[in-house]
Amino acid sequence: MGKRKERALVDSQTCIAPGIYDMWIKTGLAKEARPGQFINIYPKDRSTLLPRPISICEADGMRDLLRVVYRQAGKGTEEFSHYHAGAHIDVLGTLGNGFPLEKGKGKRCILMGGGIGIPPMVQLAKELKKEAEEVIVVVGYRDADLFLDEELRQNGKLYIATEDGSVETKGNVMDAIAENGLDGDVIFACGPMPMLRAIKKYAEEKQIEAYISLEERMACGVGACLGCVCKTTKKDGHSHVNNARVCTDGPVFEAKEVTL
Repeated sequence: MGKRKERALVDSQTCIAPGIYDMWIKTGLAKEARPGQFINIYPKDRSTLLPRPISICEADGMRDLLRVVYRQAGKGTEEFSHYHAGAHIDVLGTLGNGFPLEKGKGKRCILMGGGIGIPPMVQLAKELKKEAEEVIVVVGYRDADLFLDEELRQNGKLYIATEDGSVETKGNVMDAIAENGLDGDVIFACGPMPMLRAIKKYAEEKQIEAYISLEERMACGVGACLGCVCKTTKKDGHSHVNNARVCTDGPVFEAKEVTL
């Protein structure tokens, strides 16, 4: 399975929280999608030169439907937010290395998502539910404007943290872990860098495996521009430096292999 560019069709789109959009795309790429991977969506506005990498939320290979949930953050995503069913879009996928599902087989898995790092947890929870001993999902929001919580609740034991304390635990995902006395055998996480740093530290203290998806700002998405390089603990076999490209070597890394 290799990456390819495809003319796809918007199947539906809704706004599910302030500034958060939920788009289903009709594309054969859905058959190849794995939890933790992403696609590039190309804006129609030619003044917007680069495609926008957006993580895969769900994939229905039987119906050729791919779901992306994204935040309107700039010119490109603002354009996407106006798309309606029937619109044609150019996509490139599937990109990146996803979460290693085999690491969760027969184990108690803790899935942790923060903000726009929550969407990849949906497909991951669905697939781990078939193999894991238990799926615990811990997600963090700013306030009571939740999204994707129902889908997550259907596929695991859900715990919520909100910065303002309006829903369940006041604070972040680590506060929810502590308040509810949660533990597991392996962690899968995606979210902002401060959250991933805390998870990396927690995993080291508990001596458990952790796999994290880095939300570095990507440009090309295919490893050519080197705009998303991160520091690693191992030297790259090709360049012989402690670097890796998030878009092609990741976005998912074992936490102990990257320097955050």
